[in-house]
Amino acid sequence: MSDASYPSTGDGLGVYGGSVGAADAAEQPPPSQPEAGRPPETEAEEYSDLLLGLAFLLTSLLSLKRMHWSYNQGGVETTVVTAFYSLILSTSSFRALWFLIPSYVLEPSYTPVPVLAFDDGWAGVYASELLLSVGSLSLFAIFILILVYWADILKKYFHPGVRRAKPIQTFLTLLTFLLLTLLLNTLLFLTRTYTSDGMILFDSLTLGLTSLVCVFEISIFSHRFRTVLRTLGAINQVSTESQVRRIVWITVTGNVFFLVRAVLELSLSLLLLLQYRSSSSFAGAMTPSQWDMYILAKHWSEVGIVGLMLYILQSRFSQDRRGYRKVPDVEGG
Repeated sequence: MSDASYPSTGDGLGVYGGSVGAADAAEQPPPSQPEAGRPPETEAEEYSDLLLGLAFLLTSLLSLKRMHWSYNQGGVETTVVTAFYSLILSTSSFRALWFLIPSYVLEPSYTPVPVLAFDDGWAGVYASELLLSVGSLSLFAIFILILVYWADILKKYFHPGVRRAKPIQTFLTLLTFLLLTLLLNTLLFLTRTYTSDGMILFDSLTLGLTSLVCVFEISIFSHRFRTVLRTLGAINQVSTESQVRRIVWITVTGNVFFLVRAVLELSLSLLLLLQYRSSSSFAGAMTPSQWDMYILAKHWSEVGIVGLMLYILQSRFSQDRRGYRKVPDVEGG
């Protein structure tokens, strides 16, 4: 990330690191442009991006294959599973696209530099941030959908006579709220309220806080759901251990993933805020090595959780084909 100071003109947050004379300002390159040719990107960074891109491409192909198979099965239950596969496909596709497009095609530097909307190079930086944001939204939507269906099932068994909203409606409402936050972030960037690093800060705060909420909700619903399954299994003389194990897998892996994600995103937010407080600029908040570690930890954890979700979903249908018995519906007897 460039440490150059840029002339202060008074518009936009997080762009300017100080004031320089007119002559000095004229000699310095624009903040969004590398000084010479291709921006610095190490072989390790290129290799890492390629591996992550191929990993997400693989999960995209697997989820597409499983989604096609699930769609052809028909039925309400497989429709839900198809929705899960479609979200995994969306997440993996956006991530694969982001990693397989060389960083120098869209951005002036591998480590983010602050760029204002409509300045040189802004469109590529904005496209990069948009790809990341939509991919993150799709990933979080997977667990939001799980929580919505768990909540609906618990209401069904604890309050059988109460009218419930359709789970898909609740899911779409929550997804719409997250989409509105994405649009707000875009609007603030396009109106030059803040720079591209401001977009990163906005996303980090949103995803970090959402991760903490997911940890809390997954833990609560998981405990209640396992209690209901064991009770129903005992009443109906039906084994529910495979269902319980699957929920435990989702709970443990989900909570580990979201705790790691919360630490990463909130740490990045803190670094950006401290840097802006000290210099009125986001520039220099992270060194290239810190950014590399952030990218590796963030996205390999995503590969892991997406892969585990694919395994859990496939394991479920393998059990069904071997004669797995569904727990009876308490309302239907």
